[in-house]
Amino acid sequence: MSSILTELEQRRESARAGGGARRVEAQHGRGKLTARERIELLVDDGSFEEFDMFVSHRCTDFDMSANQISGDGVVTGWGTINGRQVYVFSQDFTVFGGSLSETHAAKICKIMDMAMRNGAPLIGLNDSGGARIQEGVASLAGYAEVFQRNILASGVIPQISVIMGPCAGGAVYSPAMTDFIFMVRDTSYMFVTGPDVVKTVTNEIISAEELGGSTTHTTRSSVADGAFDNDVEALIEIRRFFDFLPLNNHQKPPTLPIFDDPDRLEMSLDSLVPDNPNVPYDMKELIYKIADEGSVFELQEAFARNIITGFIRLEGTTIGVVANQPMVLAGCLDIDSSRKAARFVRFCDAFEIPILTLVDVPGFLPGTSQEYGGIIVHGAKLLFAYGEATVPKVTVITRKAYGGAYDVMSSKHLRGDINYAWPSAQIAVMGAKGAVEILYRSELDDADYVAARTQEYEARFANPFVAAEKGFIDDVIMPHSTRKRVCRAFASLKGKSLSNPPKKHDNIPL
Repeated sequence: MSSILTELEQRRESARAGGGARRVEAQHGRGKLTARERIELLVDDGSFEEFDMFVSHRCTDFDMSANQISGDGVVTGWGTINGRQVYVFSQDFTVFGGSLSETHAAKICKIMDMAMRNGAPLIGLNDSGGARIQEGVASLAGYAEVFQRNILASGVIPQISVIMGPCAGGAVYSPAMTDFIFMVRDTSYMFVTGPDVVKTVTNEIISAEELGGSTTHTTRSSVADGAFDNDVEALIEIRRFFDFLPLNNHQKPPTLPIFDDPDRLEMSLDSLVPDNPNVPYDMKELIYKIADEGSVFELQEAFARNIITGFIRLEGTTIGVVANQPMVLAGCLDIDSSRKAARFVRFCDAFEIPILTLVDVPGFLPGTSQEYGGIIVHGAKLLFAYGEATVPKVTVITRKAYGGAYDVMSSKHLRGDINYAWPSAQIAVMGAKGAVEILYRSELDDADYVAARTQEYEARFANPFVAAEKGFIDDVIMPHSTRKRVCRAFASLKGKSLSNPPKKHDNIPL
């Protein structure tokens, strides 16, 4: 018996060693942690239960049968984050460059199936050179098996991808189908075709970082939701982010203890909106001042900065926030901001996370680039997302809500449950100047007449009371009471029950 126990421990030690001390040292030399070190940081101490530690590949071509390493380049299992169950796979770059083989894929698929059966989120720590060339089509089949499970798990359990090294070729499509992607600056990259292929095909000379690094994907492509400076920061922040999410689509997000009075008044908000309607202000100030202290997690902060998306807590409960940002493009909706917000709204709706919408939008961004780029269909994505959402929806209009953009931003007409406005709100088809130029175009030569008509239009429409008179606004509230009123609004909606007509699935304008 003792010999068997000794052999077991030896096999475990061999598996834990990954690709060996030299490759581990090289991994550390790149500023990266090993697969197991990452898991140890991510999950609670002592909570990780590993599966398939002794699995190895079955390939015999290219002398691969003489090169067997236990685990086959990926560590899989489950653990807990702050006591809540999570399934994890962590690719091991020290073993065959983390490349995906048939058995490597089977290990990942196994825990994906377990995550769905047990209703727990899945976190993938990606660090892989791609498909294992020696296995040919078998490795490609493995990717497809993973993709299929990503699709089936979508909207059932939260899926988070953390790119902590290379992720190229077909490998990128698994993270792309998960709910959130985070990257590590300078050590991670994602692209379908690498710099060498790009150079051959298009004659473009570009580095891996420029082509698919974290800056590219957080500022230009919107592939990634955020980036961190190193592995340690990334994993600590993922732990914090995890606490905002429910375990699955049948459970509510966790409610954490709070030490912040729901009735807290913020008198400084009474002066947040400038007297001049053309002067910007920072909508993030409002978000931070109404949230439970310190409980804000912004997503895609560096992309489409004219709209803000992320999670906050109110009375300890997770709330999704979508807010126009007057500091960028005056808060106009454009192609990128519409796509960004639509995807976020659909995630919240899929996982029963209530949505708070903060509105200061002068309309859709005009221009040929927007029209040629399909602003019509992209704007419709956000409209569609809000209209189909059945979760509690609370809206606060702080200043401008003009034209079709008023409708799109969770208006009462898209089944907004409780819609508030500040006294500074201006709800109209368009701004006073543009309206007067249309209504009185024959009198534009008379400056005094135009000025009088503009002042008249502002007095009539540049306020929230016309909409309130029609019942489109439930109440005009004092800015300093926003946290209190929003908290009470969501509390009143906890029992909300609403469903859409039965269908196989909708046909959102993609």
